[in-house]
Amino acid sequence: MATTATGWFTSSRSNNGNQCVEVRFDGAAVLIRDSKYRRDPTNRPADEPIIVVSDHEWTAFLRHLAGDPHRLHARARSDGRITLRHGPTALIFTPAEWTAFVAGALAGEFDRISRVI
Repeated sequence: MATTATGWFTSSRSNNGNQCVEVRFDGAAVLIRDSKYRRDPTNRPADEPIIVVSDHEWTAFLRHLAGDPHRLHARARSDGRITLRHGPTALIFTPAEWTAFVAGALAGEFDRISRVI
């Protein structure tokens, strides 16, 4: 299974794109980052946390959002934010960011993985 390479993109429901779950497909990998990181001028671009998962893990994660128990690890925090974790890397999103991302995922906006037969 392989993905089609893309630039970074967000859910169409993310409004102006300043606080978003961002996704990029690259070969058999799916990269995930938080757009807020680059807004802080004290953050170094080279240190930006990016989660990298396989296309299989991404597909399982999208299934989880739709109710499938096989997934990346996403957990709601007591303050309403969502922590998305894979291995040692964690990204924290606001409720609005996560709601926009999930709405886009459920609408199929992130289903760009091409299946090689």
